[in-house]
Amino acid sequence: METISLSSTGPAVCYLQLALTRAGFAPGPIDCEFGPATDRALRRFQSSRGLSPDGIAGPLTWNALHPFLTGYVTHTVVRGNTFWTLSREYGTSPEAIAAANPNLNPRYLTIGQTLIIPLAFDVVPTNVPYTHALVQLIIEGLRARYPFLQTGSIGQSVLGRPIPYLRIGTGATEVSYNAAHHANEWITTPVLLKFAEEYAKALAFGGRIAGIPAAALAARSSLYLIPMVNPDGVDLVTGGLSPASEAYLQAQAIAQNYPQIPFPSGWKANILGIDTNLSYPAYWERAREIKFADGFTSPAPRDFVGPAPLAAQESRALYDFTLAHNFALILAYHTQGEVIYWQFLDFLPPRSREIALLFGQVSGYAVEETPMASGYAGYKDWFILHYNRPGYTIEAGLGENPLPLSQFDKIYEDNLPILSLGLQVV
Repeated sequence: METISLSSTGPAVCYLQLALTRAGFAPGPIDCEFGPATDRALRRFQSSRGLSPDGIAGPLTWNALHPFLTGYVTHTVVRGNTFWTLSREYGTSPEAIAAANPNLNPRYLTIGQTLIIPLAFDVVPTNVPYTHALVQLIIEGLRARYPFLQTGSIGQSVLGRPIPYLRIGTGATEVSYNAAHHANEWITTPVLLKFAEEYAKALAFGGRIAGIPAAALAARSSLYLIPMVNPDGVDLVTGGLSPASEAYLQAQAIAQNYPQIPFPSGWKANILGIDTNLSYPAYWERAREIKFADGFTSPAPRDFVGPAPLAAQESRALYDFTLAHNFALILAYHTQGEVIYWQFLDFLPPRSREIALLFGQVSGYAVEETPMASGYAGYKDWFILHYNRPGYTIEAGLGENPLPLSQFDKIYEDNLPILSLGLQVV
């Protein structure tokens, strides 16, 4: 995380304010602006941790704040420790400690053992902008709390960032959900991550997700979540890339050729200006004709299909990952419109319309055919074409992208039934 101090702005300041709030040193509203209140809160936190209270969030301070972004600490067992005494010490529960340390016998803790101690807040925030760095911290925290989660990478972005995935469940039926193909649609990333946390929590403690026993869903299906397909583009939009960086300046130069598109808020493409959801081999040539006719003939903030199918490195990674699995159903999350697109041309996978109508009923979203102008070369299109299985593009929320976080709660409420139902219908 970058070093920040008084008068700094951007997502790192949001994460500082979030961590300070979780640590009990609330600086006031999380507004991504490092003002006097944040400075005072940070100095109090630094003093409490034996750090120099200089009001500068550098490496040592970020290290001390790390548990308040990942949601856990490590603890070395000393004489007299039990799960109960540790839960009192850290303000958590014995059950949460047991879930994070499934291979330890709480009756026979050994001095010197290292325990994972979950802290008393949810890991996934819904009130800060998302970056690749935050996603990595969240996945680290979820994996620590719920070690039955499997995590990994489907490949790398243009800038070398790993594109992470999470797997929940052990069932034979494989299902996959992805988000943030388009950079300025990043609000879909916390939708999938919040679902992952709620599902994992329900699975760990014998609960339900959207009214369904989590254990039954996990025994039936293996869910693969790819929460941020396009990390470089998202970082460009949300401020995770420095305006002085070479990647930012190159993207800015691309955007200057398309002055009608606001920069960076209108950016959908990967960092090289290739639209990641117009890169799949599903009548790609037709998509090229349409977008070239619209004037997108060179790298652009959106709608440039690239020189060939799968030229977008991130799309190639998801394509290869999909081929390596046997997904019975996929959901591709986008914004906006509160609509579900279920069809690709005249290809009609078995039960695809029936399932789309169910999704519409539980969410209140409209169920429509994909508009012709955007009906080619998308991930959902390729999945349907290649596998003849149900694939859906979910356009969440309403308004102009990027949607504000004030819409998150409604978006999540509307889509939780879809996310749960997708594990049951195939």
